[in-house]
Amino acid sequence: MARRTRKAGIVGRFGPRYGVRIRRRVQEIEEGLKGRHTCPRCAAISVRRRSSGVWACRRCGYVFAGGAYRPIVTTSFKREVTETTPKPEAKAEEA
Repeated sequence: MARRTRKAGIVGRFGPRYGVRIRRRVQEIEEGLKGRHTCPRCAAISVRRRSSGVWACRRCGYVFAGGAYRPIVTTSFKREVTETTPKPEAKAEEA
């Protein structure tokens, strides 16, 4: 037989309150928050969140700053800095 209901997962504690959309957002955030993460130093899956933005590896003791809900943030915080250099044609014209 087919399954009649879906498992609610970590947000099952809310029951039918707050609406589906908000519960799905909370579920996505909390699964990232409480999930397993790899240590950037020893590559072990033993990183836990200490406080907001502070993450610690339980194996090697490495403490580092990361995102509030995920240890490594891969959004638009990476910024490329490009240097502008004069073109070789411009140097030839000046001489």
